[in-house]
Amino acid sequence: MNVWLVLLLGGLITFGIRFSFIYLFGKFHIPGTVRRALHYVPPAVLSAIVFPELFLHNGTLDLSLTNVRLLAGLIAIVVAWYSRNTLLTILVGILALVLFQWVLQ
Repeated sequence: MNVWLVLLLGGLITFGIRFSFIYLFGKFHIPGTVRRALHYVPPAVLSAIVFPELFLHNGTLDLSLTNVRLLAGLIAIVVAWYSRNTLLTILVGILALVLFQWVLQ
């Protein structure tokens, strides 16, 4: 029962925080500079999550050709650059990672 209570309260708190920002965002005038800066938040957060996975292996920097995550990430970057298609980039990145893991490990 405690687990369900924690899940319910956590969900309500998360919803409340997100909804309050959405609700307040429409009520107050937000300067153009802040609006433009907010456009960079999602890529910055995604980069903070993804880049350590690409470059670090067992807590150390790994830029070698045996780093399958880095190789798959580089292929995904090239696909994203040319196609500008998020779904295609994700699929090619996953496929490249699986293939590199199968071939190199």
